[in-house]
Amino acid sequence: MLNIALELAQRPDGGVNTAYEDMASKFFEHFVQIADAMNTLGGKGLWDDEDGFYYDQILDDGKPPVPLRTRSLVGLLPLIAVELLDEQRIASLPGFKKRMEWFLAHRSDLAVHVSYCRRGGAHGHRLLALPSRERLQRLLAYLLDEREFLSPFGIRSLSRYHEANPFELNVQGEHKTVRYVPGESDSHMFGGNSNWRGPVWFPITYLLIEALERFHHFYGEDLTVELPTGSGRRVTLLEASREIAMRMTRLFEPDENGHRPCHGGDSRYAADPAWRDLILFHEFFHADTGRGCGASHQTGWTALVARLIRKR
Repeated sequence: MLNIALELAQRPDGGVNTAYEDMASKFFEHFVQIADAMNTLGGKGLWDDEDGFYYDQILDDGKPPVPLRTRSLVGLLPLIAVELLDEQRIASLPGFKKRMEWFLAHRSDLAVHVSYCRRGGAHGHRLLALPSRERLQRLLAYLLDEREFLSPFGIRSLSRYHEANPFELNVQGEHKTVRYVPGESDSHMFGGNSNWRGPVWFPITYLLIEALERFHHFYGEDLTVELPTGSGRRVTLLEASREIAMRMTRLFEPDENGHRPCHGGDSRYAADPAWRDLILFHEFFHADTGRGCGASHQTGWTALVARLIRKR
């Protein structure tokens, strides 16, 4: 949204649309406020330096904050808060530039933990991202670990680590447990249908792919990661994004017998001429088998696979 506002602030005649310039400044200020909250909430912030992950916290009646040590999409979402700001565009918008520079001068403390308008890259950009480079690398080690988030079919919404190590918490007299569930929910929470306990969910994974592309555009080949984590094989962030996209499209690709993972072994979609070309866009997918789960006509976001195919 920030870059959209900056683009709209530039009038075709070379002038400035101050309404959109002010909107861009407000988006930038919101980023600063969110980054500040994430680094100061509860006195320590949401980042756990020992684990190298962002955790939610429970604040209960003035008691010390309790971190929810579940490795879930919640801790990966800061990755998608990344934008590249064009130096030339900033220079053409004096009002935005003035307010941005004020924040850079007066909130320089954020630069320790946040990629706070960092200059660099080969294209004359500033990087605006919630994680610093060091935190980015630590988060990606989880994201690209097949024992954690990296599924054969995309990114799990909850780390596979919690299959053998469920998170447990006692709060206000109630015992809560969070365990990795790769398909349909095994509890009545959220109506018995939760995307957040392990399945692959298209919209968030798509945003993570786009985020990796943006980070690569800034860092280029200077930043590489292990893929998968622990393999010793190092790739660029662009290559990592393509690997995740390939795993997502694999959901819909037939094997030598015509079976597509999304159909969960239903032979009609492989052998019956009236069914085999019908491909359903399920709401979410079993993280270990690729079987489609939930609503079967979720074209609102699962149809994003078409864009992933185009990227190949």
